[in-house]
Amino acid sequence: MASQFSNDVEAADALSEAHKKLKKEIAKVVVGQDEVVRLLLTSIFCQGHSLLVGVPGLAKTLLVHTIATALDLQFKRIQFTPDLMPSDIVGAETMDKERNFQFVKGPVFANIVLADEINRTPPKTQAALLESMQEYSVTIAGQQYALPKPFFVLATQNPIEQEGTYPLPEAQLDRFMFNVLLDYPTYDQEVMIVKNTTADDIQSVNKVLTADQIIEFQHLVRRVPIADNVVEYAVKLSHLTRPSVNGSAIANEFLEWGAGPRASQFLVLGAKCNALLAGKYSPDIEDVQAIAKPVLRHRIVRNFKAEAEGITLDGIIEKLIQA
Repeated sequence: MASQFSNDVEAADALSEAHKKLKKEIAKVVVGQDEVVRLLLTSIFCQGHSLLVGVPGLAKTLLVHTIATALDLQFKRIQFTPDLMPSDIVGAETMDKERNFQFVKGPVFANIVLADEINRTPPKTQAALLESMQEYSVTIAGQQYALPKPFFVLATQNPIEQEGTYPLPEAQLDRFMFNVLLDYPTYDQEVMIVKNTTADDIQSVNKVLTADQIIEFQHLVRRVPIADNVVEYAVKLSHLTRPSVNGSAIANEFLEWGAGPRASQFLVLGAKCNALLAGKYSPDIEDVQAIAKPVLRHRIVRNFKAEAEGITLDGIIEKLIQA
């Protein structure tokens, strides 16, 4: 695919400008949640996936659908339930009138897939989606089918009701680039939400980018130059989360398990994209710190002492950043 930009500086400026337009278009429908929108767009431009944790009724589906519309991408939503089968996600072979087998694609064959309440379904069905996230393809009866590009999975979890759920194991959680916390809107934001959603006026979202442009920006993010000290800082931050004889005092006191090498990779990639969205051409340590919590919070496990003292994961990450 030939680039529409003469150089990477021009492409970086175009991405920063596109980010401003995307925020403006998404804000027509989604009130507030600026940080969540920024992280989801960062994840898309980094070819990553995100886990969105929030109570019901916070417009998670509307948010993702609005982003898909602004990016001119195909959107599919899968409601995860205890009786959902892997074939309900990836598709299955069926027999036609001539008794020939043909593959009927499942809802995973889309650019943006919303896996609603992924922890409601058993591990076997969870694994069907997680395989697609890792390999960007589906294998049925020995035949491999490539998923459309770009491909982005946003899985949601309800943090309150855990009865009858199948929590994702740490190894599967590690495949998500970000763990994004969706909080309640402020009073003023909720007043605006109620006004907008109880009126007959429906806001239309304009398309800002195409699939080809998104793919080009994904390659651009990986080409962004980064100083060695910033890379070393990202790796050091991951190392500080690992309890060991030579580990940090914070990790040894409060953590049972730390982040793996994939955290370091996502810290660097996320910092590169964060810099581009802010109009910079190269990331610094502040860009690593800006995305440290969503990268690390689902990759570290608190020990009994941290839980007993009510120390949160974000609180531990903040201590590590300050260290």
